[in-house]
Amino acid sequence: MKSDREKTTAVLLLNLGGPDSISAVKPFLFNLFSDREIIRLGPSFMQKPLAYLISSLRGRKTEDAYKLIGGKSPILDITNAQAKALEEELNKLGVRSEEPETLTPHSPLIEATPPNRPLSKITPPCPPLVRGGLGGVRVYVGMRYWHPLIEDTVEKMKSDGIDRIFALSLYPQYSVATTGSSLSKLKEIISKYPMEIFSIKSWHDHPLYVDALVEKIMKGMELFNLQSLPPLSSPLPRGGWGGDVHVLFSAHSLPVKFINEGDPYVDHVKATISEIIKEIDIRWDLSYQSKSGPVQWLEPSTDKMIEELAQRGIKNVLVVPVSFVSDHIETLYEIDILYKNMAASKGIRLERVESLNTSPLFISALKDIVLKGMEEAGWDG
Repeated sequence: MKSDREKTTAVLLLNLGGPDSISAVKPFLFNLFSDREIIRLGPSFMQKPLAYLISSLRGRKTEDAYKLIGGKSPILDITNAQAKALEEELNKLGVRSEEPETLTPHSPLIEATPPNRPLSKITPPCPPLVRGGLGGVRVYVGMRYWHPLIEDTVEKMKSDGIDRIFALSLYPQYSVATTGSSLSKLKEIISKYPMEIFSIKSWHDHPLYVDALVEKIMKGMELFNLQSLPPLSSPLPRGGWGGDVHVLFSAHSLPVKFINEGDPYVDHVKATISEIIKEIDIRWDLSYQSKSGPVQWLEPSTDKMIEELAQRGIKNVLVVPVSFVSDHIETLYEIDILYKNMAASKGIRLERVESLNTSPLFISALKDIVLKGMEEAGWDG
């Protein structure tokens, strides 16, 4: 039996997944609607037949949307890039010697923080990790509804000699329909293997994640070419900055039933926004997008909110897709095409902040989450 120091640990990034071709759209939708943790379609024995019917009915319209954004979802390419960037950052820390490495002002974590943020707000990571046999920490990707599926990735991890999996969901705000579903599937799969697992369920208020969003919002404001905007290197503004631009935080919607049953998703989304507005003084609203199915969803919907903003005489709207950490159909089609055109028809200029994708600040956030989580799990060597 291996000792703790001999066990090899890897990070597994969990995400939704998306069709990698037009022909994959319908089977992707079928996998999505087959998950009863997202939406229950009648009694359990009817879930898959109804999922097949819905995916067939929605398939053509969804295929048309994907054709407008390049014929596939970019989510796998982006998640792979995030995994590569995270792996590189984790392995910059090296292998721990007898004496733990000391964090200096030139360490990668500190270099990635905005120059206007006090270093006292940044919590140093735990000491570097020992990883035997693979030359460092490896980061894998597992998708819930399309390839590489979680079950295939876990099998690959096992064949690579991984003993312990640190699972990190790429949904910042917890919901049973997203992180909950992915972790439930992972635990079901892990039960078949002699592997340990430790997971992080939510990181909606992590300081570096908030910093990454603030940075994108500040940059997004520049799209409107307003003279009142300070440069990004200026101290974080207070007192009405961005008054000519209204920020609309748009989160993925969720059936109201989930919230009524205790799901913390809405509270987590609002907590993320609360941290953001501590750093920048903006006018803002929150709405929800991407609802589907004949159930009651969270309100207000983003399309209805755009109508309301037009009625309030707002002319410049900056959309922040607050529950998404990478580009996919909800940002590239729904916001950039559908909502943008809708807003234009009502006299509103609508722009969207860049997605976090592989933003250095965002990758630093993921690194810090992993390092602290490893320490909490007792897997820090």
